[in-house]
Amino acid sequence: MLVNLKAKLLGAILCSLVAIIATIIAARYQAPVMLFALLLGLILHSFYQHKNIQAGVNYCSKELLRFCVGLLGVRIAFADIVSLGITPPLIVMVSMLLTIFFGVLFARILGLPKTFGVLSGGAVAVCGVSAAAAISTVLPNDKFQEKYFALTVIGITTFSTLSMIFYPIVASYLGFSDELAGVFIGGAIHDVAQVIGAGYSVSPEAGDVATYIKLLRVALLMPIVMMVFFAYKEKDSAMPGGVSAFIPSFLIMFFVLAFVKNLGLLPLWLIEIIRSMSSNLLVVAIAAIGVKTSLKQVVSVGWRPVLLMGSETVFLATLIIAGIICFY
Repeated sequence: MLVNLKAKLLGAILCSLVAIIATIIAARYQAPVMLFALLLGLILHSFYQHKNIQAGVNYCSKELLRFCVGLLGVRIAFADIVSLGITPPLIVMVSMLLTIFFGVLFARILGLPKTFGVLSGGAVAVCGVSAAAAISTVLPNDKFQEKYFALTVIGITTFSTLSMIFYPIVASYLGFSDELAGVFIGGAIHDVAQVIGAGYSVSPEAGDVATYIKLLRVALLMPIVMMVFFAYKEKDSAMPGGVSAFIPSFLIMFFVLAFVKNLGLLPLWLIEIIRSMSSNLLVVAIAAIGVKTSLKQVVSVGWRPVLLMGSETVFLATLIIAGIICFY
């Protein structure tokens, strides 16, 4: 066991250093830390050629990633989601599912792998990079998986940032009230940070509603991941065998933490520690994926993946707007 730990140590240290540097840069320039972690990792891909680095990087990009996703369960607050009523959640849930199906269909039309349609569609529909990380752990093993994941992180972060800038303007142009602006922003922007930024730029009420709607999408992450897992279970799923061959252990961890937290059995200080641990370790895992991935391979995919993610983003926003106009 000690030998195994030593073999993983150098790679894990490299990924941790990348994560620390990315965090410092992101804090300095108020930019998405996941994007910096991925880009810095891509720059350091040459280190992955060394065998004494590979084991640790592989561990961080797989096992550590799954552990981080499991910890996300403490972010779920059922009471806040229930307080929204039935209409906004229905609009959001239907829009999310249709966006994933659209991603799969349009990926096939563009000649891209079906798995990339699932990955990008799920990232757009649910919660950006965290969703991409969770979904990637249950997709079939593929030599291009890291490349498409890296591209998804870059694309999702870019489109989410653009959405944060323009969606409040769109909500104002359409004459949405603060509450409806919150439903639109929370339902259509990918990442949590951008949702909060855009929502509270409109008003405190819009920010609160946007945050609750976003939490609903986050709460639906694990059911969607389970659907993907079972859909690919008979097709060389990336999940290991054993007990987790039926339900992956990180999904069990997610639901247990969500359940225990919502029962009030976890003290606030412990919830904050777990949240912080999840966020920080997720940066390390994303950095590891960057180190594993060749920048040349990412660039080689061309314009079609960009068109796919842009179309998914517009499709989701259009569905949310249509739902609001029809039901309000």
